[in-house]
Amino acid sequence: MSKKIGLFLALLGMMFPLGAAAEMEEVVVSATKRDSNIRDVPFSINAQTQQDIQRSGSNSIEDLARNVAGLAIQNLGPGQSQVSVRGVSAGQIVRDQPGVKEQVGVYLDESVISLSLFTPDLDLFDLNRVETLRGPQGTLFGSGSVGGTIRYITNQPDPNRQDGLLELNANTLTDGEAGGHIKGMINVPVAGGDGALRLVGYHTEYGGFIDALGEGGTRTKDVNSGNRSGIRVALMFQPTPDLKITPRLVYQTIEADGFNRQEVFNLYANPFTTTRPAIQLGEREQYLLLREAFEDDTLITDLTVEWSLSNLDVISITSYTDRDILVSRDASALSGSVSVDLGFPDAGVLLPSNLRDTTELKQLAQEVRVSSNSSGPLQWMVGVFYSDTERVYAQRLPTPGYDAFTDLVLGAGTSAAVANGFAADSPFNSDLPYDIEQTALFGELTYDVNDRLSVTVGGRFYDFDEVRTITSGGLFAAGDSGVVDKTTSDGFTPRVMLSYDINESVTFNSQISQGFRLGGVNDPLNPSLCTPDDREIFGGFQSYKDETLVNYEAGIKSNFGPFSLNAALFYADIDDLQVTLDAGSCSSRVSFNVPEAHSGGAELELSAQPSSQLEFKLAASVVQTEFDTTVVDGSGAVLGGVADGNRLASVPEIELAASARYSIPLTLFASQGDLYFSTSIQYNGDRITQPSDQVPGAGVFVSGLPFAGATGNEVVALDLELDSYAIWNANVGFETDTYDLILFVNNITDENANLSFDRERGGRARLGFRTNQPRMFGATWRLKFN
Repeated sequence: MSKKIGLFLALLGMMFPLGAAAEMEEVVVSATKRDSNIRDVPFSINAQTQQDIQRSGSNSIEDLARNVAGLAIQNLGPGQSQVSVRGVSAGQIVRDQPGVKEQVGVYLDESVISLSLFTPDLDLFDLNRVETLRGPQGTLFGSGSVGGTIRYITNQPDPNRQDGLLELNANTLTDGEAGGHIKGMINVPVAGGDGALRLVGYHTEYGGFIDALGEGGTRTKDVNSGNRSGIRVALMFQPTPDLKITPRLVYQTIEADGFNRQEVFNLYANPFTTTRPAIQLGEREQYLLLREAFEDDTLITDLTVEWSLSNLDVISITSYTDRDILVSRDASALSGSVSVDLGFPDAGVLLPSNLRDTTELKQLAQEVRVSSNSSGPLQWMVGVFYSDTERVYAQRLPTPGYDAFTDLVLGAGTSAAVANGFAADSPFNSDLPYDIEQTALFGELTYDVNDRLSVTVGGRFYDFDEVRTITSGGLFAAGDSGVVDKTTSDGFTPRVMLSYDINESVTFNSQISQGFRLGGVNDPLNPSLCTPDDREIFGGFQSYKDETLVNYEAGIKSNFGPFSLNAALFYADIDDLQVTLDAGSCSSRVSFNVPEAHSGGAELELSAQPSSQLEFKLAASVVQTEFDTTVVDGSGAVLGGVADGNRLASVPEIELAASARYSIPLTLFASQGDLYFSTSIQYNGDRITQPSDQVPGAGVFVSGLPFAGATGNEVVALDLELDSYAIWNANVGFETDTYDLILFVNNITDENANLSFDRERGGRARLGFRTNQPRMFGATWRLKFN
């Protein structure tokens, strides 16, 4: 093997003028809630550093995920992407399932910011690193980390230096709009060097690339443009050498004018209508009667206190999150499809209808940890965690003129009789306030058996209470009034890890760990929207239990000078997997438990830096996820593709990412720096959006809606297996100590990938796919000053 490596390096030397081999940079992480070298962490972890983020041009967690083995993002629109690690996925969870909990925990430094359905889409500017902790992290990070944990680690205020960073970007999309950003950071010592202030601000404009067709043959171009703005302010005081106090405020707002949905069928726009123009929707096209929007205002405040004593460290983290989210969708096709079923005239079917989903979140969390800081063979940590979450989810469906048609067709006074106190001309309304309280006690103990072998054991006791109240009204609603559902859960999650240094360059690690995801209750079906068969099949689902996962893992971490290789094998038994299914024609979704499933596979990350001028990186994962139980409905038919041997949804079996960078020392414009060329390619294998998408015939849709000359018996046949795709990026730049200038092309081949499948009312109203950004040309200028 050593001869082959030597021959490979010799060939590289002939191709490029390489200097001496470079040592791989050591990366410090805090995945075990202690700072340690990434190689010393006894489980599989990836850390994308600030340099990695800048060089890859990543602006979101979705961009970053393509370079991390085993990390997959399902794009459901701005601020609504769902994260999975190692194939642990329940399938697509959309905006009207607020009771479903996340499977991957998300943290900003020490503060938990996870929120099911709405993964925070934080800007990556001025981050020290992004850590991906693979496998269940229930011991230290609690519920919602059943698949893994993602941690955004920011750069902290530094009292020993004054510096800043300014970044400007301009870009344009093929057949789309222009965009760009301005971002800045400044770090200033205060209080005579006993403290520091770090201020970060940013604003990004996103170019749209989806065109919306409309009534009368209109076309509105680039309807999914948007912007993101934010500020982070951290102030660190160190009144004594042993005490550090850091209050911080983070505020971010996201606005989008539409969604990245390309439709293939719409009740109003399809090839089958005769009294309306027949329309075949094309790539990056959708049909709208109303413009859509997404808004997310996020405020995070936290206070971190670190106190070092003679033999132990104490840390307290108090955080408060306040988020207001609006998802405003054109639901005209949804409401119109129900109107066809009810026998409304065409004028009633064509009423514009706006579904407005709002989420108001207020979350207070407190964690206190005490850990040893001695140099002996025994290290320990214990902590307590408490959180109180108030989440108010509401839906309104304002449809001006709807009550008049309701009373005309169904009888005078019908609309008023079903309103249940909600406003007129809104056929669906619901209020769902949640009160969620969690308490936990956790700890870990590590013992160095000898100079090579370390053993870690840990566990977490948790107690959880959730109270949900539901009130609904309108023609489409069940008409609940203050119905209260309670969910309680408690338990213990253990973890055992072993780390063995085979030699100075290679470390073997293994672990058995458990994670959990809390259960909940489903919302009532919308009975007036359901066919009788769908009411029978899905009407019996109410509560679902906690999901638990036991992970078995073995891996190596190695560093041979210019080479670094991390690899792991894993297998996870999943009990009571919470699977989400579209409830057919009911325009709602249900979650239920699948008794047994599993996820297993391998992941590998390789870095090579044979010289200071040349660098290669490779990340790869192979994951097999399957149900080990078959679930049937009342008739004995397999329910929603949940059959023994069928694959879990949303996650590709194969992911690959490779990048290369070559730099040349150069003096340009009187500045000494490096001219560099880099390229990367990310490959994602095929996926499905929901388990039911793998059932034979799942892609055959018949609306059953006679409208505008269409009989409703026409067939739309789709392949619901989302094809594999590859994204190829390249850039050239000039990098100095004071500034960087980069020219780049992303998605060079202009790949139009189907990222997830979108169906409205089981596909009767609308069918489409969410897609990625087209080819982008751009330039970035980065100025560093002190």
